[in-house]
Amino acid sequence: QVRLVESGGGSVQAGGSLRLSCVWSRDAIDYHNMGWFRQAPGKERERVAGIQSGGGSTYYRDSVKGRFTISRDNAKRTLYLQMASLKPEDTATYYCAAGRGWPPSIDLEDFPYWGQGTQVTVSS
Repeated sequence: QVRLVESGGGSVQAGGSLRLSCVWSRDAIDYHNMGWFRQAPGKERERVAGIQSGGGSTYYRDSVKGRFTISRDNAKRTLYLQMASLKPEDTATYYCAAGRGWPPSIDLEDFPYWGQGTQVTVSS
């Protein structure tokens, strides 16, 4: 069974930084593309960033480009999201996910493995 476990969320003031981590439980995920998604109250889940299995290609939604950096360390089975210059609109529950599709998608056929989420709250 594949498990993804996020950590690193918290409460920060606008302009601050956080680093999210996501640890996966199976070697098979080493060969999957991975992504970070977020969902704010009352809003649909949206993709934030993605990285291909070999780390050679990344994706960012426009609103986080230049502020967020996604990376992965397959030896540690860990996915990261370094977030800087945080804004109140970044407030959401952040989820990591893994799958064969690209770019990252909320479609379970493309990205079937999901973590439980970690809360990020940015105050103004």
